[in-house]
Amino acid sequence: MKELNLQEILSNTSDLKEKKVWYVAIIGRPNTWKSTFINALIWKKVSITTNVPQTTRKRILAIYNDSDSQIIFFDTPWIHNSPKIFNMEINNQAINSISEAAVILYFIDTTREWWEEENYIKSLLQNIKIPVIKVYTKIDLKAKINIPISENTFKISSISKIWFTELIEKIKIYLKKGFMLFWDDYYTSQDMFFRSSEIIREKVFVHTNEEIPHSIYVSVEEIEDKEDIINIIAYIYTETDSQRFIIIWKAWSLITTIWKEARIDLEKIFEKKVFLSLRVKTKEKWKNDERFVKKMFSN
Repeated sequence: MKELNLQEILSNTSDLKEKKVWYVAIIGRPNTWKSTFINALIWKKVSITTNVPQTTRKRILAIYNDSDSQIIFFDTPWIHNSPKIFNMEINNQAINSISEAAVILYFIDTTREWWEEENYIKSLLQNIKIPVIKVYTKIDLKAKINIPISENTFKISSISKIWFTELIEKIKIYLKKGFMLFWDDYYTSQDMFFRSSEIIREKVFVHTNEEIPHSIYVSVEEIEDKEDIINIIAYIYTETDSQRFIIIWKAWSLITTIWKEARIDLEKIFEKKVFLSLRVKTKEKWKNDERFVKKMFSN
């Protein structure tokens, strides 16, 4: 995978072709399979996915290229109404994406009944002047809501990729022709630090289920990219010592399982051998530390 270098791109814009180009924001309540859609569309693991709701915390940029378009998707965190500092910052990631987009894909989970989160999203979209396409997801599963038929309504399956082509063609209608913002072999803007931290966090979420996922964050402190190997030093931070104990000792050292699975995924992504050093530390009440949370989301 090529590493994204914005300075390099800006200095070589003459090499970029003209296509239908711009940003598309994907929004929705937790677990509507926004990230699953992105990964299926791009054919790459761009966004981490787990069975734990509210996995995505920061905006993920995924780049779709075909013969006549370059569509840059914002895979946004879940939208919900909450006064907590950490949750407000997550909301801001999604709301800021809306302001930059040419089109909004509003993902609606057909397997769950309408809930107050949908009303909150509806209120956010009331004054939006850009097109909103409603995308009803998980159509290969048993539906609990009625799916209306209208011009800007689609139903998709991110497992079998049903209606992907039709949705992409609909998005293109709202895009203007212009120079590509990225070369056509780029599929994400994430750097090695972010991708590494996300993969490690995914493994923690998968193996701790509902016990501690939302109480941890991962910080990659150092990456040394050599010709034949990448050395990565990362910390998993928990809010309490008891949570730290779970990660280290549960099921005969859970940290070993997290380390092994993360390393395997990272080697596939970076197409190189990876030496991963993982450590677990406690940082009490980190989600209530406004300065820390803002710094975390600004990186």
